[in-house]
Amino acid sequence: MKHLPPVDAVPIRTRRRGVFMETLPPPPAPLPRFKVEVPPPDLSAWREGNCGIPGVMHFESRRVGPHVVVVCLIHGNEYTGAIVMDELLRARIRPATGRLSVIFANIGALAQFDPERPVASRFIDEDMNRVWSEDTLHGARSSHELNRARQILPVIHTADILMDLHSMLWPGRPLILSGRAARGITLAQQIGATELIVADDGHADGTRLIDFARFSSPHTQARACLLEAGQHWQVQTLHTARRAVRALLRPSCLLTGNIQKTWEVEKTIAETPPTTRMRCMVVTDLVRAQSSRFTFVSPFCGGDIIAQRGTLLARDGDDEIRTPYDDCMLVMPNLRPGRGQTALRLARHVP
Repeated sequence: MKHLPPVDAVPIRTRRRGVFMETLPPPPAPLPRFKVEVPPPDLSAWREGNCGIPGVMHFESRRVGPHVVVVCLIHGNEYTGAIVMDELLRARIRPATGRLSVIFANIGALAQFDPERPVASRFIDEDMNRVWSEDTLHGARSSHELNRARQILPVIHTADILMDLHSMLWPGRPLILSGRAARGITLAQQIGATELIVADDGHADGTRLIDFARFSSPHTQARACLLEAGQHWQVQTLHTARRAVRALLRPSCLLTGNIQKTWEVEKTIAETPPTTRMRCMVVTDLVRAQSSRFTFVSPFCGGDIIAQRGTLLARDGDDEIRTPYDDCMLVMPNLRPGRGQTALRLARHVP
């Protein structure tokens, strides 16, 4: 567990004496049946790409400007972002300045999507959002996702502004993950499509795309953020993804009449962008399940704020997980973590 101790914190893990029955690992709980409100898109028109890299659509204007990159399908079953980009490409979106690239990252995993088993198509071999360190990308290891990351790396290396589109398995408030760099937080504020910005250090088990050296190094100015638009396969999640992409691309891209009309309708049925109510939260603790018996005491949702420090959140074998400070926000709790997986992150508000 990674910990950045806040002021007046209480220990987040405490050990209690378990009784015999509690020391026996229970059978894994079955996943609930998730409702798939939005079907996956047909991306066959973009599978070959137009720039020599499969699944990458690239366009250039005649005016100097930033290279904006929108990435979707890092996880094959998180396809609401791919629906939005498919809509824009069919409407013939083009950059008014600079360059625009759209990356459908893991079409192979999407092709395995089954609404009866919607979680199974997250990836083929490994999580594609854990391979973005230089050592991993340039190492000898091979997998479907790692090879695909190497294939799209030339586009990532030239990105000035990048947004990575995701959604969540478990219920939670939409948020933008910015990383720790101030320029990532600024980009998230400019997009302004969610009430929450969460600054964190990523995952202990691998490097995310937004933490790739081009976006996290102090020697570059490139900026990246990750949108968690809401729960997988939900209509409201699609609304949030459209709102975020619209905000990102409006300064540099041209929209044709049809898609402009579609988005004007979207503005009337989706929430008003909550820029005036945005809160920036900083992750202080990353809690990993250290046993197969990690269980929450309640079905928490991402974005829940626990008012009192010392509140019991979960049990991990004989350990009790408690809030280390008042007004502690739960960031994307994993209600069914496996041993060694991230179970949740804890964050506090900063001005």
